[in-house]
Amino acid sequence: ASFTVDATLRNDSRREVTAVVVGTIGEDIRIELEEVLEPRQAAQIQFSPDHFEQLVIAQPRLWWPNNLGEPNLYDLALTVSVDGRVVDSQELTFGIRHVEDYLTEEGYRGYAVNGRKLLIRGGGWVDDLLLADDDRRLEDQIRYVRQMNLNTIRLEGFWGSSHKLFELADRYGILVMIGWSCQWEWEEYLGGPVDEFGGIDTAAEMELITDSLRDQVVWLRNHPSVLVWVLASDMLPRPELERRYRAALAEIDPTRPVLASCAVSVSDVSGPSGVKMNGPYEWVPPNYWYLDRQRGGAYGFNTETGPGPQPPPAGSIRRMMPQENWWPIDDMWEYHCGRNEFNTLARYTKALDSRYGPASDLEEFARKAQVANYEGMRAMFEAFSIRRPATTGIIQWMLNSAWPEMYWQLYDHYLVPNGAFYGARDASRPVNIAFDYEDRGVVVVNDTSSPLAGVTAGVRVFDLQSAVLYEESQSLDVPAESLRRVITVPPVSPGGRVYFVDARITAADGTLLASSLYWLSTEEDVPDWERSEWFYTPTARYADLTGLARLPRVSLDVEHRFEETADGQAIHVGLANPSDKLAFFIELEVVGADSGQLAAPILWSDNYISLAPGERRQIHGEIPAHALAGEAPVFHYAGINVSGE
Repeated sequence: ASFTVDATLRNDSRREVTAVVVGTIGEDIRIELEEVLEPRQAAQIQFSPDHFEQLVIAQPRLWWPNNLGEPNLYDLALTVSVDGRVVDSQELTFGIRHVEDYLTEEGYRGYAVNGRKLLIRGGGWVDDLLLADDDRRLEDQIRYVRQMNLNTIRLEGFWGSSHKLFELADRYGILVMIGWSCQWEWEEYLGGPVDEFGGIDTAAEMELITDSLRDQVVWLRNHPSVLVWVLASDMLPRPELERRYRAALAEIDPTRPVLASCAVSVSDVSGPSGVKMNGPYEWVPPNYWYLDRQRGGAYGFNTETGPGPQPPPAGSIRRMMPQENWWPIDDMWEYHCGRNEFNTLARYTKALDSRYGPASDLEEFARKAQVANYEGMRAMFEAFSIRRPATTGIIQWMLNSAWPEMYWQLYDHYLVPNGAFYGARDASRPVNIAFDYEDRGVVVVNDTSSPLAGVTAGVRVFDLQSAVLYEESQSLDVPAESLRRVITVPPVSPGGRVYFVDARITAADGTLLASSLYWLSTEEDVPDWERSEWFYTPTARYADLTGLARLPRVSLDVEHRFEETADGQAIHVGLANPSDKLAFFIELEVVGADSGQLAAPILWSDNYISLAPGERRQIHGEIPAHALAGEAPVFHYAGINVSGE
């Protein structure tokens, strides 16, 4: 790797000075030059590898995104001295990596880092409503992104109020897809006339916005986490404006790809965008992502999409509304939804009631909602994972919430993860086993740089009483960075409508590498393709999963202990299912002993867990000191058919 260090040296004094600039990178690299400056003079200085051979590193420590390698960083320190005295200094952290984009044979845009193609897995970032995110809250959220096995956040118009968000993304290996907002593209947001290129149409406006882009890019360009500069969201920039943008970027940052628009488009300047923004943004069934071929389904790069609302756990709902509004769902719930088409939970609750059965109180609703949230989010991320190479990227809309709400969140405003958090985490595991809702195939995913040798992929299908209806296993090798379709699950007759597919990968020594449980119905969801709208596809017939309410009750053997750590506490939980029945969807919680509020943030190694008959699991959680505001922790658990405590 070779790199160049540029700086602006400014003499604010009224005399000529000889400035000595010294730069150090780590302990091994030192660079130095002298510059004579006239009074009030500013000069650009440059250390280039043509003149400083130490700026060529033969074996660089590369910066890698999450789950591809370590996000290695270097520290640069610059000082300027006059007459032997240091008068100013600057410090900078940077990473060495190579980013490029490409188009597949089908015309889909993808990205590669350090020569390795990767599936972009991410969520849409939003700042706090009052811009009240402090450094600690930012770090909590970036740690959540890493915990979910995601590798990207998309910032649409939110560039952060400081470098901190980007410094954290650098440190934790999270790519940042950053660009302008759609608020300049629609009349209702801009408050002025627009055309097919939005509302920036005069020479003065184009000069202003190009200068704005220049300032933002110069401000952030040294962060290795920044993946791509996005020039527009829902539309293309005006051709003249795009030319101005690209000329500026060619001058100040030629090292990164540029994306003209996040929507399907063809630019007169740069050609096809190679990405899509075709929805959905509202609830769709899990099989939608596998069946759809025209909209938001698993093909190409979907830059913003998702299965709509993700109501949080009951503890957060109780916190965000007065008690008189907790149940039943009323207009206060809708106040915490979105605008226009998204100002209601009606479509979500219709699907929830039809598929799982109506809820009788807040606790039952919230528990069923987490099942649905997990099911829907896992299906989306897994579909994009196992349909590669036809897929290149997926951005869940959204990652987080600007205030307490019911929509578009993998964790809520209080930093409490919901079922969708763990659905995304499980679907994006570097080693995973997944069920294809369309062809009923089981796929082993190895996204690591090492082959899986002598592993066993196994599938069991069982009914509500845990009677095994079908069983098959295969031994196989899975090369690094590859997929293997191993088993096709045949249709079954469970004696009711609900059945389970339990898929697992075990290592040669018997170690469980990944397990995935799917709850399915012989009466499948049927999307109503003919009535599709821009924001979702209605469902003509819902899967019947109401039989889950008739699962036999199970009592677990549960042990837990808290342990003091340098940053707070850890919790260690042992779960054992001594029965011959499935223990379904066990939710683990830690709350404050006095307030009863959920500990947040909390980093569970797993949650919303199902245990097969006789199965044992060890779960661990990290609870930072600020997660409980000084309260003593109390552990709770409960499941769909598990009596908790």
